[in-house]
Amino acid sequence: MLTGLYPHQNGQIGLATWKFRLYDENTPNLVRSLKQAGYRTGIIGKLHINPASAFPFDIQKFSSANFSRKKLGTYAFEAGRFIKESDLPFFLSVNYPDAHRPFLKTAGGLPVKPLTGSDVKSLPYFGVDTPELREQMANYYNCISRLDSLIGELLNVLRESGKFDNTFIVYMGDHGADLLRGKRTSYEGGVRVPLIMHWFGRGRPSRTTVKGVRNELVSTLDLMPTFLEIAGAKPVVGLPGRSLVSMVEYNIEEWRRYLFTEFHTHSAHNFYPQRTIRDERYKLIHNLLPDEINPGYRFTVERFFGGLNEVIFRSKEPVRSAYTLMNRPPAYELYDLESDPFEFRSLVDEPEHYGTLKRLQVQLQAWRAKTNDPLLKQENIVRLKREIDACFKDGTPNKQSLSLNYWNYFFKVRN
Repeated sequence: MLTGLYPHQNGQIGLATWKFRLYDENTPNLVRSLKQAGYRTGIIGKLHINPASAFPFDIQKFSSANFSRKKLGTYAFEAGRFIKESDLPFFLSVNYPDAHRPFLKTAGGLPVKPLTGSDVKSLPYFGVDTPELREQMANYYNCISRLDSLIGELLNVLRESGKFDNTFIVYMGDHGADLLRGKRTSYEGGVRVPLIMHWFGRGRPSRTTVKGVRNELVSTLDLMPTFLEIAGAKPVVGLPGRSLVSMVEYNIEEWRRYLFTEFHTHSAHNFYPQRTIRDERYKLIHNLLPDEINPGYRFTVERFFGGLNEVIFRSKEPVRSAYTLMNRPPAYELYDLESDPFEFRSLVDEPEHYGTLKRLQVQLQAWRAKTNDPLLKQENIVRLKREIDACFKDGTPNKQSLSLNYWNYFFKVRN
């Protein structure tokens, strides 16, 4: 969101707390661009990018992750103070710790009436259901309920400032639920995130008061060009995203045919790079380490749940095979999101879908070339994996032992 670039373009391909970083701290970013346009900038909550100095916010509060959920009411308080202390236009990023693990049932008295496992069902894209999973689901919902209450406090502060009608508001998640087939995966449960926007527009109510759900393929990469257009800031050349203003104001019919996503690693536990393309109906996942064990599978299934492997083994088809495939994926997975929205049946080997497979492969390869994907070179995948694997001792990665150098060789030109 802050650079308008894919991770493979900006370098932040893993967690900042695990030493991953931007290639170049002088990469154009939203904060610098808005400051140049006369905006005050602030961030409340963690930034989670290296180096933090690349983003010269005017104010920064609560830079820790705050997963213990302490003093949650101070986020809105500090936001109100920042909003009210000047009449200059502003950009403020407020980053709450919910709904991150640990999924706390209550914090700061919220939610007032928490859910329990008996109140919920597992999400359908899990394909499995256990009492433990329902209990975690309930507490995940409790986190979201608490977050909604806190966002309500934040919006009240904005209203009290008198600036609500003149502020473009975006409420978004950065990844799917940290449960099954969600966060740290390229499945829809991991990449299809909430994006809610509110804006009174530019004084043209007849065209801008659009309410409801839009079905266009949009990306968080579209937010930076959107913010820059609304602010009247100088555009950054070469961004892959598009401003959402034109889509909403002019209701354009031809918006985006293909949407691309990617995954590299989270921490050193789960390096398993993937590239993904989807259109309105079909989704193709390209696994760049095919037929190797995906460490992200074990990281999720065995770390956060007890006895779930046995439940999966006893599951009916196609759920059991979907988890087997996820554990050791082939080079490609192809899904029909219309007939199989939860991505349980890969169509790669079905002759009637050969044309769709080839079409998406060609488009994905073209996108990777256009965006200068450094993992098009197999030696870069091998070298990065070797660097990450070197920090493991007795099967466990050590953050202090991790020594990364990818920013120096991903784009090195050979003589």
